[in-house]
Amino acid sequence: MNCAAKFTLPVILAVAFLTGCATPPVNWDSRVGHYTYAQAVTDFGPPDRQARLSDGKVVYKWFVQPPVAPRFNSGMSYYGNNDFGAGQSIGASINNEMLQLTFDTNGTLIAWSKTN
Repeated sequence: MNCAAKFTLPVILAVAFLTGCATPPVNWDSRVGHYTYAQAVTDFGPPDRQARLSDGKVVYKWFVQPPVAPRFNSGMSYYGNNDFGAGQSIGASINNEMLQLTFDTNGTLIAWSKTN
């Protein structure tokens, strides 16, 4: 295998992996009226919070995880006479984005919102 082929294959695999992981954003407005609670549990797992309203509707909330970003950690240290140390970390911050879905008494989506 020549040098170009050794370099090209990992690059192609990395690009294919990263493109395969990218998902388009969900159009929640198009799901109102036919998306069900069962589908939401399949997509997101059990909700993190829920509340039943007096009219029988139920509001469910999920913490939405952002796509995993590559992390970079760098540091240096010297433990001689000077005891020098330094470090840096780059990556995604903690996510507090919340997806709220409201379902009617039949378990059909009637409203949604996303908060940061």
